[in-house]
Amino acid sequence: MLDKQITIAIDGPAGAGKSTIAKKVAEILSIEYVDTGAMYRALTLKVLNEGLDPKSTEDVKSIIENTSIDFRNNHIYLDNKNVDKEIRENRISKNVSYIAKIKEVREAMVKIQQKLAKTKSVIMDGRDIGTVVLPNADFKFFVVASVEERARRRYKELIEKGEEGISYEDIKKEIENRDRIDSTREISPLVKSQDAYLLDTTGKTVDECVNEIISIIKGDS
Repeated sequence: MLDKQITIAIDGPAGAGKSTIAKKVAEILSIEYVDTGAMYRALTLKVLNEGLDPKSTEDVKSIIENTSIDFRNNHIYLDNKNVDKEIRENRISKNVSYIAKIKEVREAMVKIQQKLAKTKSVIMDGRDIGTVVLPNADFKFFVVASVEERARRRYKELIEKGEEGISYEDIKKEIENRDRIDSTREISPLVKSQDAYLLDTTGKTVDECVNEIISIIKGDS
């Protein structure tokens, strides 16, 4: 449906619906979806699996150079292994913000992301796409939702996956903690780009949000 190469940046806090929306938009526009948050999750998975401390900058830096993260046909590969499921475990969600605030980690990821955007039309979602990774993106969206709604979505998702020993209140506290870390970190904090469209997904269906974005990109609104 597009007659030229474009870049679309989608930012926002955890659980606002960025990934679900971005995937559907990518499908409709027939462009590549790059889940930047999944890249940080993949590195977090490796850190935890190797018994390293996600809060230790030195521990995390020690494996960056020897880590391969790639996307193939909408699947993410860590050191050539598909880790789609593993990176969605709750232990990853609890620790990924510590990894993501490390300067050297963000620099390495941004290089990969910018390289992808130069070769094809892409839609990327994350925390700093419109401000740092793709500051000149053709379209920018900042997707938000209330903490309560985000916690409900995450709790429902984990219950459906069969995870045990979790509670709505615990999930809500984890999301609030991630918001605080993401918004106050020194390197690339989560902030809305001045030229980004604000999209509040609270109380809206995925299709309603997708249609809103498609209309803006097509120039219908």
